Amino acid sequence: MGHILLFLMLSIPILCLTDGAETEQDFTWHLKKVPQIVSERTFSLDSPKFEAKAKLELSNVCGIECQRRLPGPSLSDLKEFLSYETVFENGTRTLTHVNVLGLAVGAAKNTTTRTSSRRKRQIYGTDSRFSISDKRFMTNFPFSTAVKISTGCSGILISPKHVLTAAHCIHNGKDYIKGSKKLRVGLLKMRSRGEGKKRRGAQRGKRDVSVARDHSERTSELKQRSKGRGRKQKATGRSQKTSDSKPSFQWTRVKSTQIPKGWFEGVTGDVSLDYDYAVLELKRPHKKKYMELGISPTIRKMPGSMIHFSGFDDDRSGQLVYRFCSVSDESSDLFYQYCDAEPGSIGSGVYLRLKEPNKKKWKRKIIAIYSGHQWVDVNGVQQDYNVAVRITPLKYAQICFWIHGNDENCTQG
Repeated sequence: MGHILLFLMLSIPILCLTDGAETEQDFTWHLKKVPQIVSERTFSLDSPKFEAKAKLELSNVCGIECQRRLPGPSLSDLKEFLSYETVFENGTRTLTHVNVLGLAVGAAKNTTTRTSSRRKRQIYGTDSRFSISDKRFMTNFPFSTAVKISTGCSGILISPKHVLTAAHCIHNGKDYIKGSKKLRVGLLKMRSRGEGKKRRGAQRGKRDVSVARDHSERTSELKQRSKGRGRKQKATGRSQKTSDSKPSFQWTRVKSTQIPKGWFEGVTGDVSLDYDYAVLELKRPHKKKYMELGISPTIRKMPGSMIHFSGFDDDRSGQLVYRFCSVSDESSDLFYQYCDAEPGSIGSGVYLRLKEPNKKKWKRKIIAIYSGHQWVDVNGVQQDYNVAVRITPLKYAQICFWIHGNDENCTQG
């Protein structure tokens, strides 16, 4: 029953009530011309120390209340904030200065729309998360786009070789965190009962060591299953098929990591949530379907003001966890939202589903990165909230530039 409910939530368009009648609103992906991010100069830097401690809950950062009192960044500021560091697999590091073209004056000014009061929460009351354990859902789009980062976060596939995640999963504002030197990305796969046998048949005659290892694993697996035969096997019936599937990860090394300079302390005064995003380039491409980037619409142009994201929450080890909730507040760079989430889901790609222009089809795109449960200083008092970093036209241009290496494919989003 749970799977049927989940399917309905993912596939049925949001309906709105107007004068007592139920009507489908025209929520559409509108193509926008985006600014250009152009690389100007690249410098070599000393290798990072990789000694920082991971800090998945940030404090003393400039959130929405802080932004309300600040003027929008100037063009020169944006050039500084959008310049970026690249760290390669061998530990070398570069800094690339960029220029921003085609940005209208005043376009970066922060605005907010408050729709409800804020409440303190991570998980409270009824936990509204869904654990995705059925192979039909877990290994299919859109859930198959979620990945696990070896530093303990989540991420999302945005190309055959690129993953989008939160910057503070890699860097704490001062240095790259421990474990990010040999960064890996885990793609979720399902190990079924017959997989070992098929794999041995496909590799026979190629690598004797692999065959021997598979044979050992198969023998051990058969011994464990033989213990569960009899009454227990008869009682479980069809449910036995579900227990035979074990989630596992196919791990891939990261070739390079790119983080905007606006995330680093001393550039924006302190770490800024606006720039809490990073792109990881994989050493080997994958064959999974990935999620396309989209420019984040305002709350009013989102069906039900609803967002969705899936990640690997710490309290549900080995499970992919999906959730959805409405956005309650926004600035030009941040979303306040109250989705139930635990550490481990940080870095998940936040997406929504809108119509394609001039078509009846609906399409999912990433419109934000989940930054996690954060503390901010509001009028001298520490308050907490869950936040997501919006993909603005500037961020779309930068992330697209990181993926393609040029701005030719990044003129519209």
